Amino acid sequence: MTAEPMPPAPPSFWTDLRGASFAQGYLDAGGIRTRYLHAGDPSQPPLILLHGTGGHAECYSRNLAEHGAHFDTWAIDMVGHGWSDKPAVDLEIDVYVEHLRAVMDALGFGSALISGESLGGWVAARFALKYPARVKRLVLNTTGGATLIPAVMEKIRQSTRAAVRDAGWDAVKARLEWLMADPAVVTDDLIACRQAIYQQPGFVEAVERILVLQDPEIRQRNNLSEAEWAAIAAETLVIWTTHDPTAGNEVGQRIADLIPNAHFVLMEGCGHWPQFEDPATFNRLHIAFLRGEGA
Repeated sequence: MTAEPMPPAPPSFWTDLRGASFAQGYLDAGGIRTRYLHAGDPSQPPLILLHGTGGHAECYSRNLAEHGAHFDTWAIDMVGHGWSDKPAVDLEIDVYVEHLRAVMDALGFGSALISGESLGGWVAARFALKYPARVKRLVLNTTGGATLIPAVMEKIRQSTRAAVRDAGWDAVKARLEWLMADPAVVTDDLIACRQAIYQQPGFVEAVERILVLQDPEIRQRNNLSEAEWAAIAAETLVIWTTHDPTAGNEVGQRIADLIPNAHFVLMEGCGHWPQFEDPATFNRLHIAFLRGEGA
């Protein structure tokens, strides 16, 4: 009797990370207890990865191993997010910028490669303007900071609040599926991780401080003007996708056209998390750019 073949194991963070030595830990960044995932060693160029609104370091679980082979790679939970501290302050962009500065100071990095997705890109762009000498190269991945689209802002507010206040499996799953071109990419591991974060005591209040950037007046004063995009000095890679739910790829092209030393790449068949939906393509082009090998 021939045994039936075992079905493939469902995708998980463990299968994402099995090719790397990695660590999870916490550091003190200017008084903010900050959680990180780390791969690589100090002999390599430092790289910091920044997630999006309501997110956490696991959005880079499919990139950490490959990047750790080339860079001293740190994916952090930004202030107010994930398992990092959640101070009772409205989280406008400069709060994140100063938290990133404090993380770099805590790690002893005078400068670093900085890559951000969505909100993380917005923070990275503002950081590059405020602290230009501290940015070696910059990646803006489906970045925020350039649009004010009421329907998108309302969708982010409603879906995030629903997921946090309910914190049930289906509500969290729906919030994550909205990010993807293919909802099937959302794994049970990812849902469970996000659900546990949303179920933390006090997160219902914390999410309101995260969502202030979806208020039109607050968003407008935090957005970058055309002159500010044009003032970014770092060599920059702008990554956009064909199915981003927050803005069309013409937004990414416009950002790349404004930044003097920028390259634009359009990833096919991905939504708002190309690094998670198509990690093979993302890792290849991202690592090549960060290593100075072209986009």
